[in-house]
Amino acid sequence: MVEGSCWLTVDGAGPPVRLRTGDCFLLAAPRAFSLASDPSVTPVPAADIYRHIDSGIAHYGEPADCFLIGGRFAYEEGMPLLLGSLPPVVIVSGDSEPAAVLRWSLQQLAREFGAASPGGSLMVRHLGHMMLVQILRRYVDAGANGDVGWLAGFADPRVSAALAAIHAAPERRWTVDTLAACCHVSRSTFALHFKRRLGFGPLEYVLRWRIQLAMRELRRSSASISAIAQRLGYDSDSAFGHAFKRIVGCSPRAYRHDVTKEPGT
Repeated sequence: MVEGSCWLTVDGAGPPVRLRTGDCFLLAAPRAFSLASDPSVTPVPAADIYRHIDSGIAHYGEPADCFLIGGRFAYEEGMPLLLGSLPPVVIVSGDSEPAAVLRWSLQQLAREFGAASPGGSLMVRHLGHMMLVQILRRYVDAGANGDVGWLAGFADPRVSAALAAIHAAPERRWTVDTLAACCHVSRSTFALHFKRRLGFGPLEYVLRWRIQLAMRELRRSSASISAIAQRLGYDSDSAFGHAFKRIVGCSPRAYRHDVTKEPGT
């Protein structure tokens, strides 16, 4: 919210919330929502408002007492691990001290929209990424300990070091003992908290993370399936293929064939 204030109502997320200048909100999944000067106002479809835009800005009503910047993030298959544990809407107050980066980013975004300077679209994109990361950080700091997913895992010191180690060396032959040693806790304590935070055991996570990386490589590169399998620590194509099919539901070759037929790939 760059200027003014309004009410945010998100389908299935409880009563309306008042947004004020500097506040930011994140919808973790596609949900119907409305922004209004008063919750009792009859909603107007956003498509009707955005049919007539000027320099990327839509105008509605007089006088203009609210200015809000919004955007949408497109992500790959791995992101549900990160965003799946979030509530329907995450709101960060612009008045809070941890929101200083968000306030600065919001001001820069407003300038970019008004200036039409060279490289403006690139600046907007990176500022949007910064704001997303900062909102997720604030959510973790505010207490994501009861959640399940990446954010909860990285917020728990009994788990986070193991996640970082797996991400740094997915090809390594990890065991529960070696991962527990990364976190300086006992094997049983580590296994218990890892499953609570991520929803499955540490070795299952290693498998799932490898397959996420494999899917990305199959989409983005022309590397052979054998080369991808070896880089991810598999001794044979058959072992890799079996693991891939268990998670994805098809063979690596079939997956690559399907994604390369999609528009824009």
